[in-house]
Parts: sequence; C-alpha cells; structure tokens
Amino acid sequence: GWREAVAAAAGALQAGGLVAVPTDTVYGVACLAQDSAAVRSIYSLKGRNGVKPLAICLGDVERLYRYCHVNVPDELLRDLLPGPVTLVLERSEELNKDLNPFTSLVGVRIPNHPFMRDLARACSGPLALTSANISSHGSTLTVLEFQDLWPQLSLVIDGGPIGDIQSPECRLGSTVVDLSVSGKFSIIRPGCALTPTVDILKKKYGLVPESS
Repeated sequence: GWREAVAAAAGALQAGGLVAVPTDTVYGVACLAQDSAAVRSIYSLKGRNGVKPLAICLGDVERLYRYCHVNVPDELLRDLLPGPVTLVLERSEELNKDLNPFTSLVGVRIPNHPFMRDLARACSGPLALTSANISSHGSTLTVLEFQDLWPQLSLVIDGGPIGDIQSPECRLGSTVVDLSVSGKFSIIRPGCALTPTVDILKKKYGLVPESS
C-alpha cells in the first residue's frame, strides 16, 4: 500500500535513482538534490539544457529555511505552500553546489499532494524535481503519457490521472514567482495559480511587481 510505495520510492532515490511521481500539478521526476550524479542523470533523461534550473521539493515549510535565505514573512510562505506554486529564493550554503551552479537562487516546491510530502519527509535532504517529459514537450497528467521515459527510471509511481486531462490549464504546471528581492515579486511562469498567488502577494503582503 501507501507506506510501501513511499518506502520503495525513498529507497530508489537514496540509491541514486530517478523516480516518476504524481504532484498537485503534473507528473514529475525526482532525484536527491544533494546527489550530483543523480542531478546529471535528470538532465540527460530530459535532454535538457544545462542552464535550465531544477526546483527543490520539500515536505514542510520549516525545512525551507535550511536551504534558502528567506526575506518574506513565514505567514506568506504558509499562505502559498503547500500548493501549486514554486517560490524562487536566495539559496543557502547547505544546497548542493552542483545543483544549478549558474545561479544564486533556487525554486522551492511543496506540492499539495500527500504522497509527495510523505516522500520528501522520508528523504534526508531535498528532492530535485522537474516535470516528467522530454524538454520542450508538453507536461504529463498520466503515467502513460511519458512511457518513453520509463526505461531510464528506477520506479514509476502511478497516482492516477492528475486534474482534468482534457483541460489545457491543467498542464500549465506550478506558478513560479521570484521573491528574492525584498518587498517585490516577479512572475517567472504564470502557471496554473497565477491570480490567487498575485492576490495574496499584493493585497495581503503589499509586495509590488518588479518592473520587467
């Protein structure tokens, strides 16, 4: 059952493997963010440009402070996380230097998905997370949609269809927002939760959009 699936996925990750996982937005592929060889594997799996950053995934907001320098109120983090939002923050020294070595920032995800949160809690460090598709191909809402990747994965966790597979909105992925500059925000990717995210940042916390 559930516990066995979490344990199997955590074991595959600890062994350096790549695991396909359901999230609250689209299917993802995860590895241990602190494992440089696994991070390289995720790039080759996706045929991905080496300067496109990977997000990290954690189980709880408290753990975020270890890997990021936070300059927004804790309450703001908890208003947006867990949820379909990636927060881009200044990274801390704790994070693997081979993960996104070209930037001082890192995107953080806490998916509102019980399996993902349990899996992240079962692993000692953060997970690196990216969407389960070849780079520049559409994101995936069922495990069959990325079956061409299966041979390179240690494990595929089938959480059933995510959202409405007929709806283009469901494939947008998380809303990515940069909060690394005090008092400001900038939207890096509109994603699936743009309006509620911007409402919270502007109306509740008075952050202003960075002029692009």
